Amino acid sequence: MYNFDKIIDRRNTQNVKYDYCKQYFGAADVLPMWVADMDFETPDFIREAIIKRAQHPIYGYSFRGQSYYQSIINWQERRQNWKIEKDWILFSPGVVPAFNFALMAYTNPGDKVIVQPPVYFPFFSAIKNHGCEQLDNQLLYKNGKYEIDFEDLSIKAKEAKILFLCSPHNPSGRCWSNDELSKLAEICLENDVIIMSDEIHADLVMPGFKHTPTASISDEISEITVTTIAPSKTFNIAGLDTSCVIIQNEELRTKYQDVLKKLHINSGNLFGAVALEAGYTYGDEWLGELISYIRKNYDFLKQAIESDFKMLDIVPLEATYLAWIDFSKTGLTDDEIKSMLINEAKLGFSHGPVFGKGGEGFQRINLAAPKSIVEEAVNRLKKYFS
Repeated sequence: MYNFDKIIDRRNTQNVKYDYCKQYFGAADVLPMWVADMDFETPDFIREAIIKRAQHPIYGYSFRGQSYYQSIINWQERRQNWKIEKDWILFSPGVVPAFNFALMAYTNPGDKVIVQPPVYFPFFSAIKNHGCEQLDNQLLYKNGKYEIDFEDLSIKAKEAKILFLCSPHNPSGRCWSNDELSKLAEICLENDVIIMSDEIHADLVMPGFKHTPTASISDEISEITVTTIAPSKTFNIAGLDTSCVIIQNEELRTKYQDVLKKLHINSGNLFGAVALEAGYTYGDEWLGELISYIRKNYDFLKQAIESDFKMLDIVPLEATYLAWIDFSKTGLTDDEIKSMLINEAKLGFSHGPVFGKGGEGFQRINLAAPKSIVEEAVNRLKKYFS
């Protein structure tokens, strides 16, 4: 039903992905495949819902009604087999703000926070900005796949207040198994560590894999878990600044809500709420077609790398629309890889080292684009890395 091959000119629309290339890469003419938003149209049922609401001529103060909350509850039960309650659902303008609010709610300067690099880099700045100390539970890269170092985690958890979990994992594309998450959560339970679970990519799981919401594993684990979700990646509506924070534990929920009240930030974006409700109500079929299309883009890139790029390796994609490519066999430094991609191949990828230790030698590529764009990227790579 949906045409993901359609090319849409996004330039000069004040969007980060295209119009910020000059500032980010030092070159405006790169093919941008970096920041994690899609080059696909936001689905029609969301646009229509926004237009319908926009036709009312007043956009005053608003609140999120019962249908908003019910759409989230239904979506989580339908898609993730996770039963949640309305009272558990709180607001954030985004997942990154939610992590910052959580640090404000649950930590004091000097408290230690575990991260699992290479990982989504705003985790690092959140920890630093709130005066906390970062503890790295480095992921293990074995036979082209990432694993959690549980032995190291058991040691680090003894002195940590919070663990920042990225599930599914960005940038590696891992969809953590129920067993892995259970083992991680048991370590946190034993050591009184709060789990901040970033599940923004939970809807974007490839065929053959299944996302497990961390809080759904057991009631005990739910009591120490703060889950962040959002429709922004799923339906390409990041500009509407709307996400959800799901907290079963009443004490943790109250502390988080108190931060929102102090900052007077709980009202949110009227059109973001409309978009969320429409997406979670009508989005199943669209999402199914999207995942199928992204998988085909990944398969195309994987086949090209395996057949034509002897110096590159691609990490298996289990979730997200982000391919994690290993350039280490090229023998080039990270600066040389970055320079060649930007200045010679005219490709704008996400630079591996920004994701922390373990990101050296890697580049992250956004595959949520028409196949013709992925094909163009492969053709440009062939000139310099085949």
